[in-house]
Amino acid sequence: MSKKIFTKSDFDYLLPPELIASQPAQERTGSRLLAVSGGSLNHLQFSDLPSLLLPGDVVVVNDTKVIKARLVGTKKTGGRTEILVERIESEFVALCHVKSSRGLKEAHEVEIGAYSARLVERVEDLHRVAFDAPVAQVLDEHGHVPLPNYIQRNDTPEDEERYQTIYAREEGAIAAPTAGLHFDAELMQQIENMNIRVVPITLHIGAGTFQSLRENDLSNVSMHSERYSIPQSTRTAIDNCEGRVVAVGTTVVRTLESANATGKDRGETQLFISPGFKFCSVDTLVTNFHLPESTLIMLVCAFAGFDRVMHAYKVAVEKNYRFFSYGDAMWCEKHEI
Repeated sequence: MSKKIFTKSDFDYLLPPELIASQPAQERTGSRLLAVSGGSLNHLQFSDLPSLLLPGDVVVVNDTKVIKARLVGTKKTGGRTEILVERIESEFVALCHVKSSRGLKEAHEVEIGAYSARLVERVEDLHRVAFDAPVAQVLDEHGHVPLPNYIQRNDTPEDEERYQTIYAREEGAIAAPTAGLHFDAELMQQIENMNIRVVPITLHIGAGTFQSLRENDLSNVSMHSERYSIPQSTRTAIDNCEGRVVAVGTTVVRTLESANATGKDRGETQLFISPGFKFCSVDTLVTNFHLPESTLIMLVCAFAGFDRVMHAYKVAVEKNYRFFSYGDAMWCEKHEI
């Protein structure tokens, strides 16, 4: 029997807009958790996560820290301009996504408070932007939390805390590793008390995580590049794991599988994972619910099985689960091909 050839539209599903979470749950562990295990679905609270873990498991988290990457300014020629810093290249220069109400040209200058930013050149879909002060300083004084576009409101001081994991350490992301938003200090301590190690990797998430694929054909997908690193202590814990490797988030999966494929624990990854991919590094995945037709839902389907995951999403909609970054979570066990 030949394998099914998937297209982007296979990963579409109907989602009522009111199920898109625009605010975080009152408590981090107060979100719901849909456990996909074999052919069964169990409806839990995220605070129940320890009941799914076993002594000897290693839980791997992404300790990237979201920067206040969104800037709003005005061109000297007039017109509102929005700059989203994708990657800081040097003290005064960054690669950015730039949107303007009146078109863009190189050498345009944008005023951001008392500071100025100049568009130097295009770099594929981005602009290289030179600031007249250290980029970190401009972001610290004028940056906004880079909430996804589907959260249709302005950021608030609460977002500075809640759109960030409690274990965030390494600055560089412009989107949160959202599966980790459900963990609080009490839950982390409860897990560690079970003789379960919690260890970090770092993958700095870029805006490409929200971009939809242009083509329906999945045979030649070009993914955005993201920087990752795996500390030696984490590598040792994984290599000596006596239980399961539990990935908290799709970014952890991409990091561990990229390192397995390249043999490098530090580098850049453009790994695209879709059904048919052979997983070598992860046994269980904790993840949020993802956008229709996104590369993230494709990864989850590859990991836990297309039919199981799409059925789980259908049930989640019927049961009024909350979706996307501030929404509820899933526990997915690996489906062996």
